[in-house]
Amino acid sequence: MMLSLISQMVRAKTVAATAATGLLGTVSLGMLLITLSSSALMAADHIVEIKSFKFEPNTLIVQPGDTITWINRDIAPHTATANDKSWDTGRLKKGQQYKLVVTAEMSKDYFCRYHPHMKSRLEIQSGN
Repeated sequence: MMLSLISQMVRAKTVAATAATGLLGTVSLGMLLITLSSSALMAADHIVEIKSFKFEPNTLIVQPGDTITWINRDIAPHTATANDKSWDTGRLKKGQQYKLVVTAEMSKDYFCRYHPHMKSRLEIQSGN
């Protein structure tokens, strides 16, 4: 269904681009839309639950563009904070969550600022 919708979008943009810019502009716009659409389709959502003073899963395999959601299931507040402090969920009370989009350059190792023994890791793989 998603590919059908993308195909319809490409056709609609193709007609508009043809009228405005000619055939060369049509091909370029169509290729751009297909490239952008396929990249968006490959992004994944991941959940890390914080419970029993642990990050679950402890190691998470992700790709740039993926979204990670941390959810605190403990009574105690927690954070997910990069070891180099380049990203941080901030204080998460029970039931609160935080979303972060993965980048290739982001720090992989993280911990809880309130409970430094809580440690975890992201394995960031290229999309190739």
